[in-house]
Amino acid sequence: MKIVFATNNQHKLDEIRSILGNSIEVLSLKDIGCDVDIPETADTLEGNALQKAQYVHHHYHLSCFADDTGLEVEALNGEPGVHSARYAEGTDHNSEANMQKLLMKLQNEDHRNARFRTVIALIENGNADMKLFEGIVNGCITREKSGAEGFGYDPIFQPDGYDHTFAELGMDIKNAISHRARAVKKLAEYLSEEARGFLEARGKKQEARE
Repeated sequence: MKIVFATNNQHKLDEIRSILGNSIEVLSLKDIGCDVDIPETADTLEGNALQKAQYVHHHYHLSCFADDTGLEVEALNGEPGVHSARYAEGTDHNSEANMQKLLMKLQNEDHRNARFRTVIALIENGNADMKLFEGIVNGCITREKSGAEGFGYDPIFQPDGYDHTFAELGMDIKNAISHRARAVKKLAEYLSEEARGFLEARGKKQEARE
């Protein structure tokens, strides 16, 4: 099975491909020749994910899924949320600037509970229904950066049940417990069930012909 993941973010691609394994071939935007910076203008994670998936499906007529992820901090009323990638003013996906802004806003705050939330939107050829899959991991914001692996806010996010940040835990552990992993697991279960249904239906047709 082949499916497009509407991103060119290599970190995300590696993470998704590792989680899905070899049963599903995941293509990037570059793989299908899409070099457009797809707009993300919705005010929710769900809206942005759908916007990206719809763009690829409409222009390339390929089954596609897209994700959007936000870090939601309780003490900041859910900030940075849908603006996580562009949290620091005048920047775009500048992880260092985003982390520094967040740490500065929390410098006098002891209540540091937070959660990562990922929403995946799936649009398939031949299926008019759009599917949404959500993954959440709870944790807290540390007072300083720690760890060199991962990306985004990983060096300052410590998931519940662990004494280290995502950036310290390593990709194997992160891929097993992360928000994206949980959303992708739901996506993979859906696709696997769909594939089984397709094979069963094809087998029954074959039996009928015989």
